[in-house]
Amino acid sequence: MSTATEKAGAVSGSRKIEFDDPHAATGPAEAEVVRVRRLAGFWRGLLLLATAATILLCINQQFTLRFFVGYTQLNTEYFYLLILLMLPFTFLIFPGSSSAPLDRIPWYDALLFVGTMGASGFLMLNIRAAAELGWEFSGAPMPVVAAGIVMWVVLMEALRRTGGWSLLLSVLPFTLYPLFADARWLGPLRGQQSTLDQATAYHVLSSESLLGIPIQAFADTVIGFLVFGTALMMTGAGKFFINLAFALCGTFRGGAAKVCIFASGLLGMMSGSIVSNVLTAGTMTIPVMKKSGFRASYAGAIEACASTGAVLAPPVMGATAFVIAQFLNVSYAEVAVAAVIPATLYYIGLFMQVDSYAARHGLKGIPRSELPSITTTLKEGWYYVFVIALLIVMLLHFKRESHAPFYATALLLVLNQLFSQDKRWTPKTILDFLEVNGRTFVELVAILAGCGLLIGAFSMTGVVSSLANDLLRLAGSSALLLLAMCAITSLVLGLGLTTTACYIFLAILVAPALEKLGLNKMAIHMFIFYWGMLSSITPPVAIASFAAAGIAGAPAMKTGWESMWVGSIIYFIPFFFVLNPSLVLQGSFPYFEALGLMALAGIGTLFICGGIQGYQAGIGDLRRAGILEWPLRVVLVVGGFVLATPGGGIMPYSQLQITGLGLALLVPAALLAWLLVRRGRAAELRQAAT
Repeated sequence: MSTATEKAGAVSGSRKIEFDDPHAATGPAEAEVVRVRRLAGFWRGLLLLATAATILLCINQQFTLRFFVGYTQLNTEYFYLLILLMLPFTFLIFPGSSSAPLDRIPWYDALLFVGTMGASGFLMLNIRAAAELGWEFSGAPMPVVAAGIVMWVVLMEALRRTGGWSLLLSVLPFTLYPLFADARWLGPLRGQQSTLDQATAYHVLSSESLLGIPIQAFADTVIGFLVFGTALMMTGAGKFFINLAFALCGTFRGGAAKVCIFASGLLGMMSGSIVSNVLTAGTMTIPVMKKSGFRASYAGAIEACASTGAVLAPPVMGATAFVIAQFLNVSYAEVAVAAVIPATLYYIGLFMQVDSYAARHGLKGIPRSELPSITTTLKEGWYYVFVIALLIVMLLHFKRESHAPFYATALLLVLNQLFSQDKRWTPKTILDFLEVNGRTFVELVAILAGCGLLIGAFSMTGVVSSLANDLLRLAGSSALLLLAMCAITSLVLGLGLTTTACYIFLAILVAPALEKLGLNKMAIHMFIFYWGMLSSITPPVAIASFAAAGIAGAPAMKTGWESMWVGSIIYFIPFFFVLNPSLVLQGSFPYFEALGLMALAGIGTLFICGGIQGYQAGIGDLRRAGILEWPLRVVLVVGGFVLATPGGGIMPYSQLQITGLGLALLVPAALLAWLLVRRGRAAELRQAAT
């Protein structure tokens, strides 16, 4: 995914740490997990052309450039053009089995390529007539239905190849569900039944299914942000962010791990991909953490948790964030703003965990002489900050999320060509850029289009409203119980599905029930999003943890369990912002209230991390408390959690009552811990003196 090398140089007689990443984040997130082919010759040329056409089509659509003179393109025609250009390559890039050859294209994959292209092309040519005559509801001609069945089949195979059997087996039954929706044994899922012709026509012609929210998000905003992220990494931003992190945080206690958190956060803000973030930053940070005294599994766990922030941290986030914007019919900027405080709390929690761990184990920082100079780093990469600032201004001030990444990319490339010493683009770089984007587009189109059929299935049967009522009855109209049910379901689904697929499932099935209880819509959808991506650090899947374990040379499952321990704060944060949507900047006067709640959550997190790691900032190593160490640690965790919990709303206690209870637990525990630790330290000094 990326090639990172550590360069040595003599500075004041010391070994200086400096990093380079010529092709950071150069492929799909799963490229190191799923077997993929690297196309060559004719097939690579075809992919490059299709990718260039996809980007140009997106620019034409977003900027209304009218490439098609004398012809106004429908949105659905545009969506099908993107599918036509990208989906067929799924069968060339992703082999069908573990025994399939990687050095050539088998005849059956070439046949699937042609069949997918033919079906999508035929449907694109008929989509205008379908819109005029209402074919998605009835009366679609048999050739259109036949092409639709072919599209349905190849979509399911594309899902299997990109997301694995677990994703296919989760999605396929629901896409077929309208065919037997009236069966008695379905119980609360019983709905309006359709024939095969009706279901096929609705799936492939309606803007509620294949051409629904996921593909709309991809076509409207995701393409631009993927192009920007790839351009950023291929101009050397990875080197800049890593060196900046080392320059700012390297000398701190446990500095290597804090660099990991800071660097992975910066890279994740731009890439939005968890595994590629691990493989980009982890190859640089994990070896340095191990040299600094962190055990291998713990170093891998820190990197996995820090990289998981890739899909939480604005301004880019992950593809799911764009789908959320489409579901809620709001701008992507609003979703990005809503993620600011939760992402900040997450990284603050990780930082505190690492600080407490480093203090307890006596881990020092990296000598300044071995770190890059902050002045030199900023001098070499100042324009990255300028470009990101432009992106944020266009998102938040001008509200142009579809245009912003293209403007930012254009500015980045101009500045890079003018000021970069070793990253100026050549014709070869442009071809590599197109290939990287093409492989990512192909994977996302396969997953998003396939998952779109989920939405179509439930839209077709009209079962969502009745299911929401059934869930409310089951939970006894208790918001907390329904949230707990949703969290558990999200985690279980996330073990077998991609984050986007898991989110779509629950946004259809569970979100309406939570909305009926009066909870804030943005908070609900962010809650589902956060819990769905927790499988990245939760065994038995824990894809981020396993990727980090491979780099660290540590046992995979041990790294997974330690990732849960290190990233434990993320299991609580979603409940905080559902309990009070001010934490996602929703509601009246949110900013003032949000700052107060964020401060309480930050202080509570400080005590939670101190209790988890056994070293409380401002107090010291809790091992000096003797037999009271573990009781004190438990009280600190519980008290910190209570203090961080927002009051009011669906909580039976006010903010003042909850804060008072938290302080009632924390103040005596902290005072007792301080006295015991101080006495234990004095006893150690006396013993050392004698």
